Amino acid sequence: MPETTAKPPKRATKPKTPQSQGVATTKATKAPVVPAIMGTPTKYNQAIADAICVRLSQGESLRSIVKDDDMPSQAVVYLWLQQKPDFLEQYTRAREEQADTLADEIVDIADERPEVNELIDKKTGEVLSIDLSASYIAWQKNRIEARKWTAMKLRPKKYGDKLELGGDPNNPLKIEVKTEAEQGLAELVKQIEMKRQLAVNE
Repeated sequence: MPETTAKPPKRATKPKTPQSQGVATTKATKAPVVPAIMGTPTKYNQAIADAICVRLSQGESLRSIVKDDDMPSQAVVYLWLQQKPDFLEQYTRAREEQADTLADEIVDIADERPEVNELIDKKTGEVLSIDLSASYIAWQKNRIEARKWTAMKLRPKKYGDKLELGGDPNNPLKIEVKTEAEQGLAELVKQIEMKRQLAVNE
């Protein structure tokens, strides 16, 4: 009986793709993916947006607000600001109000009664001397400076340092700045004019 050999099955050929044929393709851009934290909201909610803005206006930082379990993450809030113009406007106003709150807090901190170390005579109960706590003073100073800096950044027109230059309204102050090239050209023109006058006088 003659021997027969079975032919091996043909390998399935892969379907041709535009990349395999050398055709350039463009990938569709994907929307930014915000990592979701278990239990925190990601879908925009006006009530949550209102609560965030109220707490901001009362002086609380966004970093501390988003730590609450019922609040969205900081990345989600920033995404809402990009997608919701109304929320961005509301958030901006809340930040300006926050600057006013911080300014009020600076006054309150400055008015607080400082911690003192009293040296009292044990026999008479008389206060012999009062020493202010250096660490307490440094801490209060840092609190004031932090609020001052933040208020200046949030509302620079109101709390920022201003430098105003004034003059006569009918003759306003003018400031001219000349480059080295302009100064050199002016000097050269001056020398040429002096030589011309000398030649005429001769």
